Amino acid sequence: MKKSSSIIVISVLSILIISSCGPEKKYSLTKVKTRDDSASYFIGMNFGSQLKQSNIDSIFNYNAFMKGVTDAVYKDSMPVSQMEMQMFLNKYFSEMQEKQMKKQFKDYIEQNKTFLAANAKKDSVITLPSGLQYKVLVQGTGIKPAITDKVKVHYIGTLIDGQVFDSSYDRKEPYEFVVGQVIPGWVEILQLMPVGSKYRVFIPENLAYGSQARGEVIKPFSTLIFDMELVEVVAPTK
Repeated sequence: MKKSSSIIVISVLSILIISSCGPEKKYSLTKVKTRDDSASYFIGMNFGSQLKQSNIDSIFNYNAFMKGVTDAVYKDSMPVSQMEMQMFLNKYFSEMQEKQMKKQFKDYIEQNKTFLAANAKKDSVITLPSGLQYKVLVQGTGIKPAITDKVKVHYIGTLIDGQVFDSSYDRKEPYEFVVGQVIPGWVEILQLMPVGSKYRVFIPENLAYGSQARGEVIKPFSTLIFDMELVEVVAPTK
């Protein structure tokens, strides 16, 4: 059930007025003349407070913000659709969050880059143009799966420090899935593996989970290492 706009405004103002009556903060209303002016002022303060708490105020363009408010209130049509605006903002804030996380995990990112750089110099390691690295442990003689094929794979996954985060061997059952529906690093390497092969694969974070954490072990920007055994192509594409 939706509340009417008047009820929402009254609720917001009630909260703001109550919060302004505390001993530490007193807001002067000398610059406004009517109750409508006071309401407008408090709503503006509420927006400003939210912006400050979101840490976006450091890059905030007040003039552009006010132009957006004015256009939305007084113009009959907008230069962009609601969907376009939402898509832009989603991407913008996602990029902001990633920048902040890169600062937070700066040292860990460097550790992973150093590991991959040293690993690439080993004679047995092949580095692909994407940055994916792999080492052939056993070369099979079966067919290679296509991106739309369903396959069975046995694997054990570790981080660069050797910590195990997942293992189909422990579950005593291979993982069955469509090649194109897993992380990019797996999609790429599986199409190079004949059935019966076992590869050790070193997947940079941009071909794995990127800035996202997974469970309690995989931190953001983690390089993932897999010993992967392609057991079977269950449903080859015709």
